[in-house]
Amino acid sequence: MAIRALLLDFNGTLSDDEPLLYAIFRELFDELGKPITEAEYYDQLAGLSDPEVVEKWLGEPDPAVVARKIERYRELSADGSTVSFEARRAVLEAARQVAVAVVSGSARSEIEPVLAAAGLGSSIAALVASEDVERGKPAPDGYLKALGLLGIGPDEAVAVEDSDVGIAAAKAAGLRCAAVSGTLPPDRLSAADEIIEHLDSDFVRRVLA
Repeated sequence: MAIRALLLDFNGTLSDDEPLLYAIFRELFDELGKPITEAEYYDQLAGLSDPEVVEKWLGEPDPAVVARKIERYRELSADGSTVSFEARRAVLEAARQVAVAVVSGSARSEIEPVLAAAGLGSSIAALVASEDVERGKPAPDGYLKALGLLGIGPDEAVAVEDSDVGIAAAKAAGLRCAAVSGTLPPDRLSAADEIIEHLDSDFVRRVLA
């Protein structure tokens, strides 16, 4: 069946910002007396939604910490600089042929300013953020919601992720999934159908051909 949609994870996939996320969470957790190392962040938390990162590390939900994370992220990334030229071009090329959706564990208020600043706001047909689903990745809820919003089946879309929990979510939704290398080592991405270096126009042309 022909591909009708490209479903993109945001952090670490469309937006090259995982190091920034770690820096923000390190700052917040340090203030709370629960320091986190880079290895601990990538081993245990990368790919989870903001509320889940906070709850898993602190041992309980803390909406105030999540709100501060969102505010700090907006301060540091709202200029769109975390979205590379190659990723922007890939999204624009894909959007000329199929629907492009973003499926993320971050808040809508974090994602939309970045997409707008990167010139991609009008190219995104659907956005599923953390507040739109009850369960974050690795649950398939976000991807299933995106498919519903677009009115298509899983065999008509391809997902792109950068974490093992994201890949698990995409596969649980019945999607073919490509994984961008860089955030996690290749062995953590082995459940993906393929591993690519980054999101670019070459990948878009190949997967939509």
